[in-house]
Amino acid sequence: MTLEKILAISGKPGLYVLKVQTRTGFVAESLLDGKKITVNLKSNVSLLSEISIYTYEGEKPLAEIMQKIADKENKGPAISHKEDNVKLTAYFKEILPDYDEERVYPSDIKKVLNWYNMLQAKGLVTDEVAPTVVTEETQDKEEADAVAEEAPVTEVKAPAKKAPVKK
Repeated sequence: MTLEKILAISGKPGLYVLKVQTRTGFVAESLLDGKKITVNLKSNVSLLSEISIYTYEGEKPLAEIMQKIADKENKGPAISHKEDNVKLTAYFKEILPDYDEERVYPSDIKKVLNWYNMLQAKGLVTDEVAPTVVTEETQDKEEADAVAEEAPVTEVKAPAKKAPVKK
């Protein structure tokens, strides 16, 4: 599941797809009604691909959690985010047994399930995990890193700058 261009905008309901970047912000299209809006750079915007959920071992990316929900539900809709908190936490415990119950609130679980159901309704829930793009540049960097690990570390000093001459 790829969440690279899916946005959550503070103060606006639903999710948005990033369409175009502009000089003063960007244009996003609502997944709820398809309307396009302009968003300035001062707005609080979160990319879903950058959101993580706290676990006792660290943090899990939202894409992984949504993939687990999709696997559990066979790509179908999850339970409603409007269920009571006890039911929501029990469901989330099935999905992510090691989530940090002190730092992940019921409101966070509601958001995740609401977002999943929105994406599922639009057909954006797929088996496709964000692919790792291997380019010549990344291969060259990996090769350079491997060579750097093998090579002895030597210190290189930059040449001293000359002071300007006063006339």
